[in-house]
Amino acid sequence: MNYTLNKDKNIDNLSSLKILLKLISDEKKGISISIIATIISCTMELLAPLMVGYAIDHYIKNQDIHGLLIFSGVLFGMYLIWMVTGYVNNIAMGTVGRTVLFDLRKSLFDKFQALPISFFNQNKNGDLISRINNDTDKLNIFFSQSLIPAARSLFLVIGSILFLLYLNPWMGVVTIVPAIIVIIVLVSIASFTERLNRDKLKALGNLSSEIQESLSSFKVIVAFNRQDYFQKRFEEANKNNFDASIKAEMMNKAFIPLFDFAANAGQIAILCYGAYLVINGSITVGLLISYILYLTHFYDPLRNLANIWPSFQVAIAALGRISEVTDLEIGIRRVSSSNLKKGHYLEFNKVSFIYDNSDKKVIDNVSIVLDKGKTYAFVGPTGGGKTTIASLMSRLYDPTEGVVYLDGNDIRSYAKEDLSKRIGFILQDAILFTGSVKDNILYGNDSYVNMTDEEFIDLLSRDGLDVLLEKFPEGVGTKICPHDNTMSLGEKQLIAFMRAVLRKPELLILDEATANIDTVTEEQLGMILDGLSKDTIKVVIAHRLNTIEGADKIFFVNSGRVVEAGSMQEAVDLLIREQRNS
Repeated sequence: MNYTLNKDKNIDNLSSLKILLKLISDEKKGISISIIATIISCTMELLAPLMVGYAIDHYIKNQDIHGLLIFSGVLFGMYLIWMVTGYVNNIAMGTVGRTVLFDLRKSLFDKFQALPISFFNQNKNGDLISRINNDTDKLNIFFSQSLIPAARSLFLVIGSILFLLYLNPWMGVVTIVPAIIVIIVLVSIASFTERLNRDKLKALGNLSSEIQESLSSFKVIVAFNRQDYFQKRFEEANKNNFDASIKAEMMNKAFIPLFDFAANAGQIAILCYGAYLVINGSITVGLLISYILYLTHFYDPLRNLANIWPSFQVAIAALGRISEVTDLEIGIRRVSSSNLKKGHYLEFNKVSFIYDNSDKKVIDNVSIVLDKGKTYAFVGPTGGGKTTIASLMSRLYDPTEGVVYLDGNDIRSYAKEDLSKRIGFILQDAILFTGSVKDNILYGNDSYVNMTDEEFIDLLSRDGLDVLLEKFPEGVGTKICPHDNTMSLGEKQLIAFMRAVLRKPELLILDEATANIDTVTEEQLGMILDGLSKDTIKVVIAHRLNTIEGADKIFFVNSGRVVEAGSMQEAVDLLIREQRNS
């Protein structure tokens, strides 16, 4: 299955709005508070111009100071309510935005956890990090800072239009025509603006990928003195990000001056037409002032909408990138198993495998069986398919054709937790996490997490693993940083070895697991393996032939084929023959 992202997935504005509203559908309390606060705030704001005009015509014109003071007190109370509801609105929507951000990031990360390894092989880590950090933050900004202000501005625009048309229909038409023209133009190029914003986020993701790759490979860069190469790649990615950002921001901000111009044109038209009506006695001065205030209440929210519009477009672009991940089908699925294959613990039944974006079979029609208590060795040239077979055994990948059976059942029918308990996998490149040696040994193993260090050491000693702790200065409490260069590859492999053996798996796969370990320590590991349950199946993937001398059966793997070698010497002869042919 192709999991490559950056397919320029387009989402129309209406569909995007529906998805955005769905994201906040669980925040009914916060949204309800915000809506009520917005309605009260907007009502106070819309009534103010009408009351100002009334005061001018009835109190100021008649020099009624007492009435004017009472009116001013009422107006002050309205403005106070306006301020308080605005504050409540900001608090409510800020909480909604952070909650949506939290849930969205969790949803994305959970999706990453569920996707197969091929997804991560086909996409850059930096771009994935950008989607879970930058893109979700764009949505948070829209929810917390733009959504309710947009709704409030829209409410004010509609309310102002109604008041303008109510006070004088013809003056209302003169006021809103310039704005309608600008809005039509704005909506007509919305898809183009969204594409530019999407290109900007994509360029930012590529920039993050370049930075992540450079930092993770910095030791190699210095060793080969290729700072210039990565500097050039960074400058190119940085320039692309700069260009994409400039184009998007220019388009995002292009309509704000147009709304300013439309507002000024409307104001000039109202002043001229309104002055004419006042002179003719058709309207009062107070009504004209109210009208001018409503004109401001009409165009100021439009300016706000123009400012919010780029945030909406960026949110749509971010939503498209996020949806690319959330809409992916999970390739590794659990199936029901109705056809049992009793007799062998692990069986490959006519298994073939092709990596994504390739037409070459890495494994071609392989049928092998593995029985309990046996040690199996897989040897062969680099790239022959040994690690792929190990990955199929542990269900890191599913076969393209055929079935892998585990204890009589289709391996796809097992839950991930069950497979993790049954199968141990020690990689050549040991993966560690920030924490202590104990934390890394117990990674994914909840059986002993509540043990004290003393109890944990006693547990390790029962399996003969305590001898390996001598390699670490502070024993199980030794602190680990994954990128700490003070820890050797061999020490990392020892931790991975203890992690796998402590689980007491039924099937233990060692993929070049002792490649970076000295001979003495390798003998110690051999004794520990000999102490495992007599039913444990051990699968050894190796290039060094001395590591497979004790194997019960040896398989030679190359070019998608798996051939049983009857003896150690036959395996050596096959390897030499393949090397000569290549």
